[in-house]
Amino acid sequence: MAGTGKSTLKRSKPNYIYTIVGVSLVLLIMGIMGWFFLNLNSVGNAFKEDIRLSAYLRTLNKDTIGQIQQFIASKPYAKDVVYVDKNNAQQIWNKENNEDWAKILDVNPLPESIDFYARAEYVNKDSLVKISGDLMAAYGNQITDLQYPQTLVNNLNERASKIGLIFLVVAIILSLIVIFSIDNTIRLAMFSNRFLIKTMQMVGATRGFIAKPLNIRALINGLISSAIAIVLLFTLIGWAESQFPQLKAIRNLEHTLLLFGGLIVLGVGISVLSTYRSVLKYLKMKLDELY
Repeated sequence: MAGTGKSTLKRSKPNYIYTIVGVSLVLLIMGIMGWFFLNLNSVGNAFKEDIRLSAYLRTLNKDTIGQIQQFIASKPYAKDVVYVDKNNAQQIWNKENNEDWAKILDVNPLPESIDFYARAEYVNKDSLVKISGDLMAAYGNQITDLQYPQTLVNNLNERASKIGLIFLVVAIILSLIVIFSIDNTIRLAMFSNRFLIKTMQMVGATRGFIAKPLNIRALINGLISSAIAIVLLFTLIGWAESQFPQLKAIRNLEHTLLLFGGLIVLGVGISVLSTYRSVLKYLKMKLDELY
Protein backbone atom coordinates (compact mmCIF):
# COMPACT_ATOMS: atom_id res chain seq x y z
CA MET A 1 0.00 0.00 0.00
CA ALA A 2 2.95 2.28 0.70
CA GLY A 3 4.16 1.69 -2.85
CA THR A 4 0.73 2.49 -4.20
CA GLY A 5 0.65 5.73 -2.22
CA LYS A 6 4.06 6.81 -3.51
CA SER A 7 3.13 6.07 -7.11
CA THR A 8 -0.10 8.02 -6.69
CA LEU A 9 1.80 11.02 -5.37
CA LYS A 10 4.21 10.85 -8.28
CA ARG A 11 1.36 10.78 -10.78
CA SER A 12 -0.24 13.79 -9.06
CA LYS A 13 2.77 16.10 -9.49
CA PRO A 14 2.14 16.92 -13.15
CA ASN A 15 -1.47 17.68 -12.28
CA TYR A 16 -0.28 20.18 -9.69
CA ILE A 17 1.79 21.92 -12.36
CA TYR A 18 -1.20 22.08 -14.69
CA THR A 19 -3.33 23.29 -11.79
CA ILE A 20 -0.90 26.08 -10.93
CA VAL A 21 -0.74 27.24 -14.54
CA GLY A 22 -4.51 27.02 -14.98
CA VAL A 23 -5.30 28.88 -11.76
CA SER A 24 -2.67 31.52 -12.60
CA LEU A 25 -4.29 32.25 -15.95
CA VAL A 26 -7.76 32.45 -14.42
CA LEU A 27 -6.48 34.78 -11.69
CA LEU A 28 -4.76 36.90 -14.33
CA ILE A 29 -8.06 37.38 -16.17
CA MET A 30 -9.71 38.26 -12.88
CA GLY A 31 -6.90 40.67 -12.09
CA ILE A 32 -7.26 42.46 -15.42
CA MET A 33 -10.98 42.93 -14.86
CA GLY A 34 -10.33 44.03 -11.28
CA TRP A 35 -7.77 46.59 -12.43
CA PHE A 36 -10.22 48.04 -14.95
CA PHE A 37 -13.00 48.10 -12.35
CA LEU A 38 -10.89 49.84 -9.69
CA ASN A 39 -9.56 52.42 -12.17
CA LEU A 40 -12.68 52.89 -14.31
CA ASN A 41 -13.54 56.26 -12.80
CA SER A 42 -9.91 57.42 -12.89
CA VAL A 43 -9.56 56.36 -16.54
CA GLY A 44 -12.71 58.32 -17.42
CA ASN A 45 -11.38 61.40 -15.61
CA ALA A 46 -8.03 61.10 -17.38
CA PHE A 47 -9.73 61.10 -20.78
CA LYS A 48 -11.92 64.04 -19.76
CA GLU A 49 -8.91 66.06 -18.67
CA ASP A 50 -7.23 65.36 -22.00
CA ILE A 51 -9.84 67.46 -23.85
CA ARG A 52 -8.41 70.83 -24.90
CA LEU A 53 -10.43 74.03 -24.71
CA SER A 54 -9.43 77.01 -26.85
CA ALA A 55 -10.37 80.62 -26.10
CA TYR A 56 -9.82 82.35 -29.45
CA LEU A 57 -8.48 85.88 -29.15
CA ARG A 58 -9.60 89.03 -30.92
CA THR A 59 -6.91 91.18 -29.35
CA LEU A 60 -3.19 91.06 -30.16
CA ASN A 61 -2.14 93.19 -27.18
CA LYS A 62 0.37 91.13 -25.20
CA ASP A 63 -0.50 92.75 -21.87
CA THR A 64 -4.20 91.98 -22.35
CA ILE A 65 -3.40 88.44 -23.44
CA GLY A 66 -1.32 88.00 -20.28
CA GLN A 67 -4.23 89.25 -18.15
CA ILE A 68 -6.64 86.81 -19.80
CA GLN A 69 -4.19 83.95 -19.30
CA GLN A 70 -3.80 84.82 -15.62
CA PHE A 71 -7.58 85.15 -15.23
CA ILE A 72 -8.15 81.66 -16.65
CA ALA A 73 -5.28 80.15 -14.65
CA SER A 74 -6.77 81.51 -11.41
CA LYS A 75 -10.02 79.64 -11.93
CA PRO A 76 -10.56 76.27 -10.17
CA TYR A 77 -11.69 74.60 -13.39
CA ALA A 78 -8.53 75.32 -15.42
CA LYS A 79 -5.12 73.66 -15.60
CA ASP A 80 -2.15 73.80 -18.00
CA VAL A 81 -3.07 77.22 -19.37
CA VAL A 82 -0.88 78.24 -22.34
CA TYR A 83 -0.84 81.02 -24.92
CA VAL A 84 -0.83 79.71 -28.52
CA ASP A 85 0.34 82.13 -31.20
CA LYS A 86 -0.28 81.70 -34.94
CA ASN A 87 2.85 79.67 -35.58
CA ASN A 88 2.10 77.25 -32.73
CA ALA A 89 -1.52 77.02 -33.84
CA GLN A 90 -0.34 76.04 -37.32
CA GLN A 91 1.96 73.34 -35.90
CA ILE A 92 -0.87 71.92 -33.79
CA TRP A 93 -3.24 71.89 -36.76
CA ASN A 94 -0.68 70.18 -39.00
CA LYS A 95 0.03 67.55 -36.35
CA GLU A 96 -3.64 66.76 -35.71
CA ASN A 97 -4.56 66.67 -39.42
CA ASN A 98 -1.30 65.17 -40.72
CA GLU A 99 -0.88 67.71 -43.51
CA ASP A 100 0.64 71.13 -44.15
CA TRP A 101 -1.74 73.63 -45.76
CA ALA A 102 1.05 76.25 -45.88
CA LYS A 103 2.05 74.76 -49.25
CA ILE A 104 -1.13 76.12 -50.82
CA LEU A 105 -1.87 79.15 -48.58
CA ASP A 106 0.35 82.20 -48.22
CA VAL A 107 -1.44 83.53 -45.13
CA ASN A 108 -1.97 81.81 -41.79
CA PRO A 109 -5.76 82.01 -41.15
CA LEU A 110 -5.65 80.51 -37.67
CA PRO A 111 -6.36 82.87 -34.77
CA GLU A 112 -4.26 83.12 -31.65
CA SER A 113 -5.74 81.50 -28.59
CA ILE A 114 -5.33 80.62 -24.97
CA ASP A 115 -5.61 76.87 -24.60
CA PHE A 116 -6.28 75.02 -21.36
CA TYR A 117 -7.67 71.77 -20.00
CA ALA A 118 -10.65 71.64 -17.66
CA ARG A 119 -10.65 69.45 -14.59
CA ALA A 120 -12.73 66.28 -14.89
CA GLU A 121 -15.65 67.47 -12.74
CA TYR A 122 -16.15 70.45 -15.08
CA VAL A 123 -16.10 68.47 -18.33
CA ASN A 124 -19.83 68.36 -18.95
CA LYS A 125 -22.21 70.38 -21.06
CA ASP A 126 -23.63 72.62 -18.30
CA SER A 127 -20.29 73.41 -16.67
CA LEU A 128 -18.60 74.24 -19.96
CA VAL A 129 -21.45 76.58 -20.91
CA LYS A 130 -20.93 78.38 -17.58
CA ILE A 131 -17.17 78.55 -18.19
CA SER A 132 -17.78 80.05 -21.63
CA GLY A 133 -20.20 82.59 -20.15
CA ASP A 134 -17.70 83.46 -17.44
CA LEU A 135 -14.96 84.19 -19.96
CA MET A 136 -17.18 86.15 -22.31
CA ALA A 137 -18.55 88.23 -19.45
CA ALA A 138 -15.05 89.18 -18.32
CA TYR A 139 -13.31 89.54 -21.69
CA GLY A 140 -16.04 89.54 -24.33
CA ASN A 141 -14.29 92.31 -26.26
CA GLN A 142 -11.01 90.39 -26.47
CA ILE A 143 -12.29 86.79 -26.88
CA THR A 144 -14.29 85.73 -29.92
CA ASP A 145 -15.30 82.26 -28.78
CA LEU A 146 -14.51 79.30 -26.52
CA GLN A 147 -14.38 76.09 -28.54
CA TYR A 148 -14.09 72.43 -27.55
CA PRO A 149 -15.24 69.10 -29.04
CA GLN A 150 -18.87 69.26 -27.89
CA THR A 151 -19.86 65.90 -29.37
CA LEU A 152 -17.02 64.15 -27.57
CA VAL A 153 -17.89 65.80 -24.25
CA ASN A 154 -21.55 64.79 -24.56
CA ASN A 155 -20.68 61.21 -25.51
CA LEU A 156 -18.24 60.82 -22.61
CA ASN A 157 -20.83 61.84 -20.03
CA GLU A 158 -23.76 60.00 -21.59
CA ARG A 159 -21.89 56.73 -21.91
CA ALA A 160 -19.93 56.83 -18.66
CA SER A 161 -22.84 55.68 -16.49
CA LYS A 162 -23.90 53.02 -19.00
CA ILE A 163 -20.38 51.65 -19.28
CA GLY A 164 -20.04 51.57 -15.50
CA LEU A 165 -23.24 49.55 -15.10
CA ILE A 166 -22.36 47.15 -17.90
CA PHE A 167 -18.87 46.68 -16.53
CA LEU A 168 -20.23 45.93 -13.05
CA VAL A 169 -22.55 43.22 -14.41
CA VAL A 170 -19.73 41.71 -16.48
CA ALA A 171 -17.39 41.78 -13.47
CA ILE A 172 -19.92 39.91 -11.30
CA ILE A 173 -20.52 37.27 -13.99
CA LEU A 174 -16.79 36.88 -14.57
CA SER A 175 -16.17 36.52 -10.83
CA LEU A 176 -18.61 33.63 -10.68
CA ILE A 177 -16.98 32.02 -13.73
CA VAL A 178 -13.52 32.45 -12.19
CA ILE A 179 -14.56 30.88 -8.90
CA PHE A 180 -16.20 27.95 -10.69
CA SER A 181 -13.18 27.49 -12.99
CA ILE A 182 -10.66 27.44 -10.14
CA ASP A 183 -12.86 25.10 -8.11
CA ASN A 184 -13.24 22.73 -11.05
CA THR A 185 -9.49 22.82 -11.78
CA ILE A 186 -8.61 21.95 -8.18
CA ARG A 187 -11.17 19.14 -8.07
CA LEU A 188 -9.73 17.62 -11.24
CA ALA A 189 -6.26 17.72 -9.72
CA MET A 190 -7.54 16.02 -6.57
CA PHE A 191 -9.11 13.26 -8.63
CA SER A 192 -5.70 11.59 -9.03
CA ASN A 193 -5.35 11.46 -5.23
CA ARG A 194 -8.66 9.74 -4.57
CA PHE A 195 -7.13 6.29 -4.00
CA LEU A 196 -4.47 7.68 -1.68
CA ILE A 197 -7.13 9.45 0.37
CA LYS A 198 -9.24 6.32 0.61
CA THR A 199 -6.21 4.15 1.44
CA MET A 200 -5.23 6.43 4.33
CA GLN A 201 -8.81 6.29 5.61
CA MET A 202 -8.85 2.50 5.46
CA VAL A 203 -5.70 2.20 7.59
CA GLY A 204 -7.25 4.38 10.29
CA ALA A 205 -6.05 7.91 9.52
CA THR A 206 -8.29 10.67 10.81
CA ARG A 207 -9.95 13.23 8.57
CA GLY A 208 -7.68 16.00 9.85
CA PHE A 209 -4.54 13.91 9.32
CA ILE A 210 -5.54 13.14 5.72
CA ALA A 211 -6.61 16.68 4.86
CA LYS A 212 -3.67 18.53 6.46
CA PRO A 213 -0.89 17.78 3.91
CA LEU A 214 -3.28 18.26 1.00
CA ASN A 215 -4.47 21.57 2.39
CA ILE A 216 -0.88 22.70 2.89
CA ARG A 217 -0.13 21.69 -0.69
CA ALA A 218 -3.20 23.64 -1.83
CA LEU A 219 -2.04 26.67 0.18
CA ILE A 220 1.39 26.56 -1.44
CA ASN A 221 -0.10 26.07 -4.92
CA GLY A 222 -2.48 28.97 -4.34
CA LEU A 223 0.39 31.25 -3.31
CA ILE A 224 2.45 30.22 -6.33
CA SER A 225 -0.50 30.75 -8.68
CA SER A 226 -1.24 34.13 -7.15
CA ALA A 227 2.41 35.18 -7.42
CA ILE A 228 2.55 34.20 -11.09
CA ALA A 229 -0.72 36.05 -11.80
CA ILE A 230 0.52 39.17 -9.96
CA VAL A 231 3.82 39.23 -11.87
CA LEU A 232 2.01 38.84 -15.21
CA LEU A 233 -0.57 41.48 -14.28
CA PHE A 234 2.15 43.90 -13.13
CA THR A 235 3.92 43.38 -16.46
CA LEU A 236 0.72 44.00 -18.42
CA ILE A 237 -0.02 47.18 -16.45
CA GLY A 238 3.50 48.43 -17.16
CA TRP A 239 3.07 47.69 -20.86
CA ALA A 240 -0.33 49.44 -20.93
CA GLU A 241 1.14 52.52 -19.26
CA SER A 242 3.95 52.61 -21.85
CA GLN A 243 1.37 52.51 -24.66
CA PHE A 244 -1.03 54.99 -23.04
CA PRO A 245 0.89 57.55 -20.93
CA GLN A 246 -2.40 58.86 -19.53
CA LEU A 247 -2.65 55.70 -17.44
CA LYS A 248 0.44 56.71 -15.43
CA ALA A 249 -1.47 59.71 -14.13
CA ILE A 250 -4.17 57.49 -12.62
CA ARG A 251 -1.76 55.03 -11.01
CA ASN A 252 -3.00 54.36 -7.48
CA LEU A 253 -0.72 52.38 -5.17
CA GLU A 254 -3.54 51.68 -2.71
CA HIS A 255 -5.78 50.24 -5.44
CA THR A 256 -2.92 48.17 -6.84
CA LEU A 257 -2.05 46.67 -3.45
CA LEU A 258 -5.74 46.00 -2.80
CA LEU A 259 -6.00 44.19 -6.13
CA PHE A 260 -2.88 42.09 -5.54
CA GLY A 261 -4.07 41.22 -2.03
CA GLY A 262 -7.45 40.20 -3.45
CA LEU A 263 -5.78 37.87 -5.95
CA ILE A 264 -3.80 36.19 -3.16
CA VAL A 265 -6.90 35.73 -1.00
CA LEU A 266 -8.92 34.45 -3.94
CA GLY A 267 -6.22 32.07 -5.18
CA VAL A 268 -5.38 30.64 -1.76
CA GLY A 269 -8.92 30.64 -0.41
CA ILE A 270 -10.54 28.81 -3.31
CA SER A 271 -7.61 26.37 -3.62
CA VAL A 272 -7.79 25.35 0.05
CA LEU A 273 -11.59 25.27 0.14
CA SER A 274 -11.87 23.21 -3.05
CA THR A 275 -9.19 20.80 -1.84
CA TYR A 276 -10.92 20.30 1.50
CA ARG A 277 -14.28 19.72 -0.19
CA SER A 278 -12.70 17.15 -2.50
CA VAL A 279 -11.14 15.33 0.45
CA LEU A 280 -14.50 15.14 2.21
CA LYS A 281 -16.13 13.94 -0.99
CA TYR A 282 -13.72 11.03 -1.46
CA LEU A 283 -13.80 10.12 2.22
CA LYS A 284 -17.57 9.71 2.01
CA MET A 285 -17.45 7.62 -1.15
CA LYS A 286 -17.24 3.86 -1.15
CA LEU A 287 -14.17 2.18 -2.62
CA ASP A 288 -16.07 0.83 -5.63
CA GLU A 289 -17.31 4.32 -6.46
CA LEU A 290 -13.74 5.58 -6.93
CA TYR A 291 -13.23 3.60 -10.13
